[in-house]
Amino acid sequence: MTTNFSRRKAVLGLGGLGLGAVLPMPGLVSAADIATPGWPVKPITYVVPFTPGGSTDVIGRTVSQKLAESLGQPVIVDNKPGAAGAVGASYAAKSKPDGYTLFGGTISTHAINASLYKNLPYDPVKDFEPVALVAVLPNVLIVNPNLGINSVADLVALLKRDPSKRNFASSGAGTSTHLAGEMFADLIGVPLTHIAYKGTPPAMLDVSSGQVTFMFDQMTAAVSLAQAGRLKLLAVTTAKRMALAPSLPTMMESGIKNFEMASWQAVYAPKGTPQPIVQRLNAEIVKILKMPDVMAKLTDQLGMEIVGSSPEELAAHMKTEIVRWAELVKKSGATAS
Repeated sequence: MTTNFSRRKAVLGLGGLGLGAVLPMPGLVSAADIATPGWPVKPITYVVPFTPGGSTDVIGRTVSQKLAESLGQPVIVDNKPGAAGAVGASYAAKSKPDGYTLFGGTISTHAINASLYKNLPYDPVKDFEPVALVAVLPNVLIVNPNLGINSVADLVALLKRDPSKRNFASSGAGTSTHLAGEMFADLIGVPLTHIAYKGTPPAMLDVSSGQVTFMFDQMTAAVSLAQAGRLKLLAVTTAKRMALAPSLPTMMESGIKNFEMASWQAVYAPKGTPQPIVQRLNAEIVKILKMPDVMAKLTDQLGMEIVGSSPEELAAHMKTEIVRWAELVKKSGATAS
């Protein structure tokens, strides 16, 4: 998947955001501070709709820690996993729009779920205020190293000759990791059994133990297990190779034509959250994403491409993604109740 954001915007400056008035010069009071006197006066909750350890959780904890420092109030991560993020998203959507609830949105919660679920308990557009698109990150194809598989071609050959191996894990029904597996099955012409988990860590553990043959997931979660020799990475799902793992081929380079997708991570607030607070949060998050230690962690260690968009850019990106994934969900035939 290609993003609508140029490399210049990958680490946005304040001039690109048009938010110069939001971050005050020393001794000055910002427009956001004037419009929201006293905010925040109590702890803020950052809802993560997946289990601890995945990319959404890593971003949530990284951003929360820095926000707490800049805002002067605790920012508490609250993990509410389930239903491809729908459980946490529904909770956040129903929260009071007073600036004290943030939500770690993803490609699943704010694009895929809109067409995957027949009775989604929230509306990705109508129930949320976009704050910032944080990062774009590729998925990687992961297998158990004990299978003796060294390439995507090896995996395809195994799946074709051994029906007992035709299963794959995901971090939840309807996630990008689920649909990546469905797309893979369609492109190689082999029916596969999907096994949904409540988050990335338990899914990866079952792949590493040999209970499941393979899965697609973010590099963020796979790095440590791959370095420990418990998982093997075969390919990335983006059109280009990752700077973090330049020797890892793309799926298309590995012979799977037209296979391209990437996940993304964003921050939202409940619909109706005052715009001065949304703008203040956006400015703080963009500033956080420019910090050297945050850039080193998300980019150099975890392979994410930092974006740091404006609320308007996130809204436009989400609109495009909802349409794109509706087409892919329809083609794959994937559904969730």
